[in-house]
Amino acid sequence: MYILNFNEPCKLHFTGIGGISMSALAEIMLSRHFTVTGSDNQNSQITAHLESLGAKIFYGQRNENVSPDTDVLIYTAAVKNDNPELVAAREYGIPTLTRAEFLGQMMKNYDVAIGVSGTHGKTTTTSMISQILLQANTDPTILVGGIMPAIKGNTRVGHSGTMITEACEYTNSFLSFAPTVGIILNVAADHLDFFKDLDDIRHSFRRYAELLPANGALIINGDIDNLEYFTKDLDCKVITVGSEESGSMYTAKNITFDEFAHGSYDLYVEGEFKHRVTLKVTGMHNIYNSLAAIATAHFLNIDKEDILNGLEAYGGTDRRFQFKGKLGDITIIDDYAHHPDEITATLKTAEHYPHTKLWVVFQPHTYTRTKALLPEFAKALSEADAVVLADIYAAREKNTLGISSKNLADEIEKLGTEVHYFPTFDEIENFLLENCNDNDLLITMGAGDVYKIGEKLLGK
Repeated sequence: MYILNFNEPCKLHFTGIGGISMSALAEIMLSRHFTVTGSDNQNSQITAHLESLGAKIFYGQRNENVSPDTDVLIYTAAVKNDNPELVAAREYGIPTLTRAEFLGQMMKNYDVAIGVSGTHGKTTTTSMISQILLQANTDPTILVGGIMPAIKGNTRVGHSGTMITEACEYTNSFLSFAPTVGIILNVAADHLDFFKDLDDIRHSFRRYAELLPANGALIINGDIDNLEYFTKDLDCKVITVGSEESGSMYTAKNITFDEFAHGSYDLYVEGEFKHRVTLKVTGMHNIYNSLAAIATAHFLNIDKEDILNGLEAYGGTDRRFQFKGKLGDITIIDDYAHHPDEITATLKTAEHYPHTKLWVVFQPHTYTRTKALLPEFAKALSEADAVVLADIYAAREKNTLGISSKNLADEIEKLGTEVHYFPTFDEIENFLLENCNDNDLLITMGAGDVYKIGEKLLGK
């Protein structure tokens, strides 16, 4: 593998520069005075921002986008081997690195490199820790997989020896990373277009834990099945967070929720009461995410007041139980949940939010995930009062499995929950306008573009 010297600026080309992670890496390298070019399928606010910082961006991917004087080409996992820019790089003898390899090399330039992994909760927990680091004036470099209001985007270029990033397991990307602090929030079946089964996924997370150095730390959910599999014989410090029943070192007791489902709890560390924690985000799952954030901050010796003030200042990330507005007396929320466990967490959150009837407009994400977890999706969604299904968002896939949202609707109907399926957003919007009533709660849910339905209803 080619090793880049991050202290000697050169010319980099990013294939797929408009992605949330690739754009963050490009922005950091621009701040280090590297020359940055890149390509993407279409312009966006992200690419416009990079251009304002000095990047040269091509729209559409062609071999002529890569000039012979390029020193390194960086590409995402979605880029195929016959991509014209990869082909051009090979013809010119230009070294190439995957996004994960490049980020892993970047992490080695920091004294503290925090990698937040898990099937769910990465963006929120990364944002929580980032808010604490900002509150403590540590001047961190931040890469987050969503829009974080405190940094007005998905990237912050810091000038200290501390960085934090999400660490995604898909295609084993995080195994190229170099964390000094690793967080495993949960391990569940997902990305089954790449992993063989849950055991394969667990093995990947175990390998991630093994990356941690002896002076580092693994912060892990103590409720994960067969926890010892992930922690046995590690050289680093192991810190568990979770329920009291699991014997976790960090636990939450006396949990309460306010009228907007924001949680508060008493923090206990190894059985000793520490203080009351108040959150401005919703749901039980975020209480667990905050325990991981607090444990990380304690390992980094951050003061209690900065931890508490940072958590209280964190008001959420875009598309995480995000209040979008009111249509008369109908409340519209948007959420990124696209896995059964995430749906369950979101609907449990909604229980604490005032409403008469709970409507969920769900857009399944990818054919493989929908096919592999069809009964789990149906069971999770059946906890709503009524479900409206949109067509599956294909993302990177083609439908070779013969699966559709109608299959999911049939499964939900068997469980006795009211369910409707419409092939177009216009039909869904018209149905909602005719059927939602005052004091109802409407959640648009999914990792695709389902959020547009709520925005259209609100006239945005």
